[in-house]
Amino acid sequence: MIFCRFSFQDDASNTIRYGLVESHHVKEITPNPFSDFEIIDQEIPFSSVILHAPTLPSKIVGVGLNYKAHAKEMDHPLPEEPVLFLKPSTSLIGPEYYIHYPKMSSRVDYEAELAVVIKKQGKDIPLENVKDYILGYSCFNDITARDLQKMDGQWGRAKSFDTFSAMGPWIITDLDPSNLQIESYLNGELKQSCKTSDMIFDVPTLISFISKVMTLEPGDIITTGTPPGIGPMQRGDSIDIRIEGIGLLRNTVR
Repeated sequence: MIFCRFSFQDDASNTIRYGLVESHHVKEITPNPFSDFEIIDQEIPFSSVILHAPTLPSKIVGVGLNYKAHAKEMDHPLPEEPVLFLKPSTSLIGPEYYIHYPKMSSRVDYEAELAVVIKKQGKDIPLENVKDYILGYSCFNDITARDLQKMDGQWGRAKSFDTFSAMGPWIITDLDPSNLQIESYLNGELKQSCKTSDMIFDVPTLISFISKVMTLEPGDIITTGTPPGIGPMQRGDSIDIRIEGIGLLRNTVR
């Protein structure tokens, strides 16, 4: 299944709803994909909807340095355990939203990532049970003020600005995350290209590990690290994240 969050183009109230994507249309569902839901039997064409970030998380849990080639690119040794950081839910935007370039930064980077969306509450999840806690997968851009990251020596400020977590266009449920092609394109030029098989810690290992640190809630997002090829964006640039089996996430910097 493919889940999204959407509003109607002509709805002045901008009410956001959950939907089920089918072919060239969306069907509204209630209450949400994290519980038993009903389909409101109305086919809404894509031309009539605006897509938003496909989940409302209590938190976004990031994983740093999780691709072998990226760790080499950054001149870091391979971590022995997952390197975790948090991003606030207020940083989250959907497809076609603007990324705002903060005045206090002089270098803002793109980072293409596979995002995992949690289905139900979980704590101390055994490795063999992880699949039961995954709703699905989406494209993610872990936008980072690289100069502030280096200045601070930790990642909180650099990754937490409003609009610094772009996600979408939807959540795909039936997907094997172990060997997907992940790419980023800056103004149409390929910048990152790698397989998720290059991850140091795979998706089940990450979720089990993170759940031993913090309780995961329905809708929470786990970002799984970025491949090599990160780089700066400028105001006016367009950045695309493409992941095999999911689709395209596009945003513009301003």
